[in-house]
Amino acid sequence: MHGRLVRPAQMRAGRALLGLSQAELAGRTCLSIAAIKRAEADLDPAASDAALAAIRVALEDQGVLFIDADGGQGPGVRLKSSGPPDEGLRPDQLTSYNDI
Repeated sequence: MHGRLVRPAQMRAGRALLGLSQAELAGRTCLSIAAIKRAEADLDPAASDAALAAIRVALEDQGVLFIDADGGQGPGVRLKSSGPPDEGLRPDQLTSYNDI
């Protein structure tokens, strides 16, 4: 989603999905905690475009996907899949030892 507007709520949600504090995100982006707070606030003036881009890139690099508003649904965030889904064992593979 590079180059598109990311809303403050999406930034807060993305940071929360990663379990990062504002201070940790500030350290990863080389921004001040005040800049992170401005970016995540629904206030004017907002953080600079450079700060917003740095935050977006840092979150995306950690696996956050920003989802555009679509079909009447609001914007959102989710994490990238970390690999193929675990489909577990097929019924014919179950035994009394692995049937827990």
